[in-house]
Amino acid sequence: MMTKTLLPLLPADTYIVKNATILNNEVRNTLIKLYQPVIGSIAVNLYFTLWSNLDSCEIIGTEYTHHNLMSNMQLRLDNILEAREKLEAIGLLKTYVKKGSVNNYIYELYSPLSPYEFISNPILNTTLKNNISKSEYEKIIKFFSVPKINLKEYEDITASFKDTFAVTDLAEIKTAEIRNVRSLDIVIDKKVDLNMIFASISSDYLNVKSVTKEIKSLLYKLAFIYNLNEEELTELIKNSVNEKHFIDKNLLRTNCQNYYTFEHQGSTPTLVYKKEPEYLRKQVTSTSKKSKLIYTFESLSPYDFLTGRNKGVRPSKSDLSVLETLLIDYEFTPGVVNVLIDYVLKINNNKLTKNFVLKIADQWKRSNVKTIEEAMSICKNENKVKNRVKKKTTVKEEKPEWFDKDFQENLASAEEISALEARLGGK
Repeated sequence: MMTKTLLPLLPADTYIVKNATILNNEVRNTLIKLYQPVIGSIAVNLYFTLWSNLDSCEIIGTEYTHHNLMSNMQLRLDNILEAREKLEAIGLLKTYVKKGSVNNYIYELYSPLSPYEFISNPILNTTLKNNISKSEYEKIIKFFSVPKINLKEYEDITASFKDTFAVTDLAEIKTAEIRNVRSLDIVIDKKVDLNMIFASISSDYLNVKSVTKEIKSLLYKLAFIYNLNEEELTELIKNSVNEKHFIDKNLLRTNCQNYYTFEHQGSTPTLVYKKEPEYLRKQVTSTSKKSKLIYTFESLSPYDFLTGRNKGVRPSKSDLSVLETLLIDYEFTPGVVNVLIDYVLKINNNKLTKNFVLKIADQWKRSNVKTIEEAMSICKNENKVKNRVKKKTTVKEEKPEWFDKDFQENLASAEEISALEARLGGK
């Protein structure tokens, strides 16, 4: 697998927009109602802005600079880059680059999934549910639903093709270059080995040949959103096989959802498994302790990092809530969240108290902490300040005159003892 080229995006870099699909008003509705709650308004606005760089129905737009894009959207370049990566991750955009003194980019636009495909996708549907209220979700479903009309008393009189048209000599058909509605599926890491799973299930129980590419894709997505390992997914597949020895997709979805809900006391999946974005990662060239620590913060999701700190025990519902708040409400990257969690556990006796965590998060937000190095630096500086304050406030204890002195043991004489007893007893 080739490593993607990671280049710093500069205002002078140019770009053109390529239309790989058919764009219409239905696309606007889908983006605003379904995609915007998942990827945010800035990412959707970037899609519309790139779309506007195309004149009417042309396939290739005019060349622009990213400075022009910054001015148009009134955003910093790092905000545009983050929005672009959201569009890429969710399957709305493909990005190509040609390196040079000025880098040239091609932004290839794709259609959003159809409402049916979006709602059927367990990752997108679950994230949409988490990000909006139940009533708003029901309104969206109703908006995209086909109205039900009772046709019992109606007769179907639709004309057929053969009744209307006659076929003559067929001309040569060239369709390869004709634009069609094209969409991309979201790309996820395959965290389970399906070959190993299917090998562990008896062929008498499951007809492996019936497992289509579509079902495999569904299994990868369910494993991702519900954080399932091979053992858990194997049992869920076994419980989702119908009498024909095929996997029932609807039953599989329900079983995965019920299992997750039961394991997590009724909560729904969140985005806490996300890792540090590739463009923010540093090339580790040193074997120093700091470099190894940075690599750990970068390469682990907050969920996995906290699980490791818990000696392998899954984070509790309250801990997951803390992680979700830091990732979504505070918009910290996963690496920064890992640093914050590590810092809090060290200074708070291994307790992840939400109010305590959010108090520090507020400070980091005001300090505009964006990277792992900045997070580590603010922890180090805070620790230095605390140590200085501790030294200044240390009060020198007043000790009794005898406390550190080494007195010699002198025994009293018989006369001295008799005189002392006489004074004490009135003798």
